[in-house]
Amino acid sequence: MKTRLRIAIAVLAPLAVIGLATPAATAAPAPHIHKPLNHGLSHSTSGNWAGYAVTGGKFTSVSASWVQPSVKATSQDAYSSFWVGIDGDGSNSVEQLGTEVDYINGQAEYYAWYEMYPAYPVNFSDTVRPGDHFTASVTETTGGKFTLKISDDTRGWSHTVNKTYSAAKLASAEIIAEAPSDSNGTLPLADFGSVTFTNATANGKAIGSQNYDPITQASGGTTKDAVSGLSGGNTFTCTWKHV
Repeated sequence: MKTRLRIAIAVLAPLAVIGLATPAATAAPAPHIHKPLNHGLSHSTSGNWAGYAVTGGKFTSVSASWVQPSVKATSQDAYSSFWVGIDGDGSNSVEQLGTEVDYINGQAEYYAWYEMYPAYPVNFSDTVRPGDHFTASVTETTGGKFTLKISDDTRGWSHTVNKTYSAAKLASAEIIAEAPSDSNGTLPLADFGSVTFTNATANGKAIGSQNYDPITQASGGTTKDAVSGLSGGNTFTCTWKHV
């Protein structure tokens, strides 16, 4: 990943996170963050998320797989991320990890990361390329202890991160394509074409067997990222529509 200017994020709430990241990760204030759901005109539209959230219970695990999409050129810098997480729909924290592709200064940047929002994201140093097959999961074991796992099955690397966040609500689980944010708000959405999430589960069960909500990213009447219906209860596609 190309070196970029790191910009501090303004006014983030304190976060009590305990634990050590894998040595292959580097912690630094990132130029953007992956935030909780920003609701639009209805529960099924959002200013920053597209995908599926599951609510109506206590959620202690979520997992899914996807193939890293490539990015197309846009007339401005743009950003997109793909992740699984717990919380964020109706709460002010998200325990999450996934991958990203950004289009910055005419170049594509691919990488993987984890984040215990509202703490800053932590980027892994491993190579990520379009076409790589990823599997990711977040699990809360007990007492706010989380295990976050991600593996690049194509390149053969993986990471397991253990963190503690005792204030987690465990009120939702989600599989999301997101337009990340910086201190000024939601960033332009990079043209990733489409991404298909498979084996999407929460609490070990297909999300289609639970109280699920399909979410489309839209702003000002413009759909930016559309979500498909569920296939087999655990597979869906997010499709880029507008920056």
